[in-house]
Amino acid sequence: MALSPELLDILACPKCKGDLHLTAPQDGLVCEACKLVYPIKDDIPIMLIDEAKPLA
Repeated sequence: MALSPELLDILACPKCKGDLHLTAPQDGLVCEACKLVYPIKDDIPIMLIDEAKPLA
């Protein structure tokens, strides 16, 4: 089960409050402004700044 478009519309980066978009394999949410990827584990976005990985 993927993230619903409605959920994606309301999610924001916890660091800068900017927009997020899915990665190509749909395993993370990308914030272009902060250059961070927030992982998605078991269809749950992990929106903790400490858990985010730098955008490669």
